[in-house]
Parts: sequence; C-alpha cells; structure tokens
Amino acid sequence: KVLQKVPQLERATIDDLMCGCGLPAGEQGFNLGRVVSILTRLDVPGTTVNRYCASSLQTSRMAFHAIKAGEGEAFLSIGVECVSRYVNGFADQPDAQNPRLKRGNTEEYPDIYIAMGETAENVADLKQVTREEMDRYAVKSQTRAVQSRDGGFFDREIIPVPLPNGTTMSRDDGPRPNTTMEVLATLKPAFRENGRVTAGNSCPLNDGAAAVVITSDRRAKDLGLRPLARIVATGVSALEPEIMGLGPIEASRQALKRAGMSIADVDIVEVNEAFAAQVIPSARELGIDPFSDKLNPHGGSIALGHPFGMTGVRILCTLLNGLATEDKTIGLETMCVGGGQGMAMIVERLH
Repeated sequence: KVLQKVPQLERATIDDLMCGCGLPAGEQGFNLGRVVSILTRLDVPGTTVNRYCASSLQTSRMAFHAIKAGEGEAFLSIGVECVSRYVNGFADQPDAQNPRLKRGNTEEYPDIYIAMGETAENVADLKQVTREEMDRYAVKSQTRAVQSRDGGFFDREIIPVPLPNGTTMSRDDGPRPNTTMEVLATLKPAFRENGRVTAGNSCPLNDGAAAVVITSDRRAKDLGLRPLARIVATGVSALEPEIMGLGPIEASRQALKRAGMSIADVDIVEVNEAFAAQVIPSARELGIDPFSDKLNPHGGSIALGHPFGMTGVRILCTLLNGLATEDKTIGLETMCVGGGQGMAMIVERLH
C-alpha cells in the first residue's frame, strides 16, 4: 500500500527493504524483512534489524546513511511488532534470559534484564516525578489521541486492514475516551509495591506495522516526486539500562548539534512515550514543557500503543502528518530504548 503512494517508483529499483522488529524470533523470525519482500513479490533484498524500541527508527537511519554514502537511492523502511503474541508462547518469550548474564553472575555489571516498568520507577525516583504528574500526562495523551482520532487526523496516515469477516479495521483501538485523573487514581502500581507507575500511565499492549519510502533527492526529482520531508540529522546514545527512559535526552542533543539547531528551532516533538515517568523528565531536560502542545500534540503511545519494532516509523509518520496539518517545518522524533539507549531524528518538512 505504501508503494501505491509513489507509483512512479518501480519496485525493481528499490535497493533494500529494512524491517525493524524488537523481538525478531518465533513467528516474527526467519528474517522477517526478507519474508515481507518475498510474500509481497517485491524481488528486493530484505533485512531485519533489532534496536528494540527504536528498531524502525534505526532502519530509517540506515536508509539515510546508505543514501549519504552513495550506496543506494531508494529504500523501504518498515516496522513490525505483534506484542500480543508474546504472552501466548508463539514468539520467543521476552523474559527469556541467559543465566550467565544474569545479575547474580555478573555482580559488578548493570542489570541487563531489568523490567522496563522497573526502569520507569527508577527514573521517577531519580527525577522526583510524582504520581499526579504521571497521571496528568496520561490524561493529556489519551485526550489528544481521542480528539485527533475523532477529528480524522489519523485517517491520513492509517491504511485500513481487511479482516476475515469482510470488514476493515481503520482505527486504533488503544485510545480510551473519558480518561480522567479520578479514574487513573484508582489504579494500583503495576511494577513495584508503593510505586507510581501504573497501567494507566504506561503504554498498553498493542500490535502494529508501519512503512515509509526513503529516497535520495536526485531520485525524487527524476521521478517527479514531491517529498514530504528530508532527514536533517540523527543521534544515538547509551546510558545505564536501569534508567533507560532518559535515553531521549542525549540522543536529541546529538541530533540537534549535528543539525546546527536548538530545541527552540523545533516546532513539534514526537517521543515514543513508553511511560509518563520517563517522558516528563526527558522533556524537561531538553527544555520542553511536557504538557505543552509542542510535545506529542496528537497523543502518544500511552494512548495509541507502542508495538516496539513499529513505533519508530509510526511516530515518524505522525510527525510528518502533524507538520503538514499545522503548517510547521521542523520536527524531532526521539525515543528511549530498552537496554539503555536513546535515538533521535530531525526532519524538515518540504513543500
């Protein structure tokens, strides 16, 4: 479907299909990128990349780098994740661990297997984020997502999925209308006794897929295409896995420095929003009011979901959609990444 948006681009001229997937095994295994290429009869190479939450942001970055290096001019960057299958045993279990790498056997090293919810609690403690702030942010995410969905904003970026019964699915089922502070206050901590992180201020369990076409400016001009945007700069960073939620800070600073920009130059920021506990301090460290219209103005993963491999491309699509809808120019996509990483990309809207 995404290639139907650019009929001028012949499939045989696509240099590579790069698929981001956070758990590329089990049903999502056997090099899913190549599987997609074969089953869609693209007849192009395919690879699968895992940078957990930022997997398909990584594939977009790889396409950007390949073009800059002169090793290709047209790429498909896609992201896929079926999180609902994890708990049913049809993909490798996300809590599968190598006993040699567990904390008890690596006493002086970080806990690489720490649960993501525990990292959110750590960030909340470290940055003194209150439960009230987390729930308030979750209400913002849900409210904005419902408003944008009902107003048709997401219709411009969602491809309807045909169902076996003959109907189609064209709306995300994650957003919860009428979410209030009072409702969220009734939820118990999900990860730590007397903690602050709940199911209400965390991203839900979702499945999803997304795709973008990335070309060189020369190929776009030759084909008469009108690009939505250009990639300006990217950044990737590392930090302790126990506080992985703060990853967007340094990655964003890297991207801004490489772009020769400050956060004041950015019109819209899209963050993956795994937990309100990490979005709030990450935004503040970057000089952004987390409750402002500048950050996730159409809701985020707390409402829409965070299918790990998909999210990088999904929020890129939402960012481009938002820039066009609001007639803005500069956008920043930034993400925390499981295992203690951060990733960011700056784009400039064209035309």
